[in-house]
Amino acid sequence: MGKGKQSFPGERGLVAGLAVDALGNGMYVPFSLVFFRHVTGLPLPVIGLVLTVTGLVAMACLPLIGTAVDRFGARRMQLLLYTVRGAAFAVYPLAGSLPAFAAVALVTAIATSGHPAVQQARIGELVRGADLVRMQALMRSLANAGLGAGSLAAALLVAWAGDGGYSVAAWLNAVSFLVAALLARRVPAGVPAAAGPAAARAGYRAVFADRPFLGLTAANFLIALGYASLAILLPVFVTGVLHASASVTGVAFAVNTVLCAALGVPAGRLVNRFTARHRAAVAGAVLFAAAFLAQALLVPGAGAWTTGALLTAVVVATLGEVLHNPAASTLVAEAAPAALRGRYMAAYQLSWSLSSALAPSLFTGLSALDGRLPWLVLAGAVLAGAALLTRAARALKPTAPTTAPTATTTAPATGSAAPAPVRVPVAPAAR
Repeated sequence: MGKGKQSFPGERGLVAGLAVDALGNGMYVPFSLVFFRHVTGLPLPVIGLVLTVTGLVAMACLPLIGTAVDRFGARRMQLLLYTVRGAAFAVYPLAGSLPAFAAVALVTAIATSGHPAVQQARIGELVRGADLVRMQALMRSLANAGLGAGSLAAALLVAWAGDGGYSVAAWLNAVSFLVAALLARRVPAGVPAAAGPAAARAGYRAVFADRPFLGLTAANFLIALGYASLAILLPVFVTGVLHASASVTGVAFAVNTVLCAALGVPAGRLVNRFTARHRAAVAGAVLFAAAFLAQALLVPGAGAWTTGALLTAVVVATLGEVLHNPAASTLVAEAAPAALRGRYMAAYQLSWSLSSALAPSLFTGLSALDGRLPWLVLAGAVLAGAALLTRAARALKPTAPTTAPTATTTAPATGSAAPAPVRVPVAPAAR
């Protein structure tokens, strides 16, 4: 955000809301199972089962949220999900019985799972071009900064208040969502999409008929597996294969978090220097693959050399992350027709959800065969994703990497010129 200059009315309020949201998330995400154990008093296996089931149900509800965005608007859905999440975390400490916890967890999971798609749709209707890349990078940076600051705040709370600190963290998280909603409410709605009868009837048939978009989504599924490796695969690899201290994983996580927070915005500027955005996304995927191959080649027993090489690989993977994420997210946001943006973002979000669901069993299964095999499979997956992304992006209509005018103020007055027609892929006739 330039000095004294906003890309759209209310940008500062939206960014402040994102920062508050990220801080609240950081207070429970790194400690989620322990967090829920202390605020509900239920056994960990029961909590884990409830969170798995509610997560799967929430994933199944994503298409419904995408439809709601297209029908009611991204702004309304954003405010609704913020409010629902705030209310849910406010009552978590009171949900001591299994039915109460399951009910609150289900509502929270649906709202949390749908939030990224709604947020992407909201950003997509406010900005375009280089400003969209910048906002994507800023969102990623704020998420990581909030994760670090929030987890530190939660740790201090628990150290100060004991187990009661977890309840306080839940209530503070609830407040953060409600404050984020108040800030987001100050951002005006964008110009409404011209959703004609054809767009309304097409629905998800149009999404599934859009082969370039499906290519981007499939590519993201493959590359997203790399994002999950730091939290799921690396701890097992460090202790089980390299026979290093578990503290190395903590250092690697800290390095990744700090670099993502610090380099997110500069990386967004770098993405805008590429002649085509898909090339920036592919460059990020290639960096991912290089880092994974390097980790597969690490040898145990080399002490500081092994640790140094591992952390170097983490740095390379982090550079790939900050380069790939804003470029790929912008490609998808610009590929979505305005009238179906919610459905498109929900379908794309499914690629993240499916990769997160598959990663634990995939990584542990491959590790049982050989400790280095997961890294080799990951390298192949992200390179295949990069190739698929390149092919899909070339089939998209070209978009200029420069800043496009943003339609972000108020709806056109009665009698003004009609908005431009919306691109809606034509679905094939039912057989």
